[in-house]
Amino acid sequence: MNSRKVFAGIAAASLALSLTACSGGGRGGGQEAVEDAAPEDLTVGVAMPTQQSERWIADGENVEASLEELGYNVDLQYANDDIPTQISQIENMISTGVNALIVASIDGTTLTDVLQSAADAGIPVIAYDRLINGTENVDYYTTFDNYQVGVQQATSLLQGLGVVDAEGNETGEAGPFNVELFAGSPDDNNANFFWDGAIDTLQPYLDSGVLVVPSGQTDFEQAAILRWLPATAQARMENLITVGGGARLDGVLSPYDGLSIGIISALTSGGYSADDLPVITGQDAEVGSVKSIIAGEQYSTIFKDTRELGERAVTMVDDLLNGEEPEVNDEETYDNGVKVVPSYLLESTIVTVDNYEEVLVDSGYYTAEELQ
Repeated sequence: MNSRKVFAGIAAASLALSLTACSGGGRGGGQEAVEDAAPEDLTVGVAMPTQQSERWIADGENVEASLEELGYNVDLQYANDDIPTQISQIENMISTGVNALIVASIDGTTLTDVLQSAADAGIPVIAYDRLINGTENVDYYTTFDNYQVGVQQATSLLQGLGVVDAEGNETGEAGPFNVELFAGSPDDNNANFFWDGAIDTLQPYLDSGVLVVPSGQTDFEQAAILRWLPATAQARMENLITVGGGARLDGVLSPYDGLSIGIISALTSGGYSADDLPVITGQDAEVGSVKSIIAGEQYSTIFKDTRELGERAVTMVDDLLNGEEPEVNDEETYDNGVKVVPSYLLESTIVTVDNYEEVLVDSGYYTAEELQ
């Protein structure tokens, strides 16, 4: 037995004890012998950050449908990117007696107290896509390989500029290319992984002068967009056009499709036409951005199949509620400041106009009609 299985087994055993340690009425996570209960007698709380992004709507719906297919009751709540609302929603889930929690946090540093209440009630917690920081009371984590997502975003930028080819091999193109850099929300742990993967990939080209950042803004803090808001990205892009001294941009590193839409809006209002936009990256393969890719505006996005993410989270919860050991494939990367959270990482795919049909339509993620 390898160390991963030993670690996960210990974690699962401790959770099983916590699930049976408390006695009491109702449907609560502390109910004795919960693993012997029928799914229809159990409820899973699902806390999602917002309905302002089609991605999170799809995530919530996928998780809810998968849980219900197994027979579980589901309490699905969206907090519309308001931290007190999400905390209140989780508190209500605990007080009404959910048996497990799946939490996609708005700010992964703000849930320490409410998750202590979950632990006191014997409720296991799965962190969904965004790591929950600063607490020992997060039991498992499922997400994509977020560092690799950043690598893919940077790689697609380099491919669009012609610096590397489709296989990632250098073409000998020396530039220089003017690029500006955007990062995600500083309260989202994933944003740092995206940034690190992207910058580690771009840094040799920045050092050699193949890539030039006209604004000089190359730090995460300068590039970060709080709450991933498109309007904030648009305003920053408008400012960059000014502080860049009128330098024509060849590329923009954008970590999310919503930001890409705001960036494109700023560029088109700032003198760029639809057919001479810089190479612009993205993430999440949202319908609007896929259409933009097809139209030749946005260059690329990163597809993360949220169906797989939802299935993994549901499988983890189902295992825990049945007293079994959830599968993980990473026990080193995601340190939340208190513990290394055992995690399951999924793979992602670069999407451009050349492969969107194969990746998104042929897989059934979208229909061709949705992208027209």
